[in-house]
Amino acid sequence: MGTMSERSSASMSAAACGQELSQMGIRPTSPRVRIAELLFAAPQHLSAEQIIATLMASGRRVSKATVYNTLKIFAASGLIRQLTIDDSRAWYDSNMGAHYHFHDAESGALIDVPVPEVQFSRLPPTPDGMEVESIDLVIRLRKKR
Repeated sequence: MGTMSERSSASMSAAACGQELSQMGIRPTSPRVRIAELLFAAPQHLSAEQIIATLMASGRRVSKATVYNTLKIFAASGLIRQLTIDDSRAWYDSNMGAHYHFHDAESGALIDVPVPEVQFSRLPPTPDGMEVESIDLVIRLRKKR
């Protein structure tokens, strides 16, 4: 199936998730595979609390510590991106392609914005010896008044 960053939006089976985790040097424990299946079912943004609730609703018990530790491992390995949009929680983005985000301030929802939809006319000069690695952009939304 290629690397996780090349994965399609199609859901990955438990076996495929386990194989991908192994290829990334991550031991594919049962909880990690279940979390990977959930995250990689579609490009999405989930909080740890949403992952825990979804697993519990499907009858799969997993500890809060296991979820947080797994998300930390996945983010450090480049499988997912951790987003801190506000002080209330972190979001975990399974879409590793280049993109930006709309953030609905009321619901907390994140919506992907394709890179070609945003244009920068100019960036400030970088400090000596540095270059731009990436740009993170969050466009905060609210209902019109």
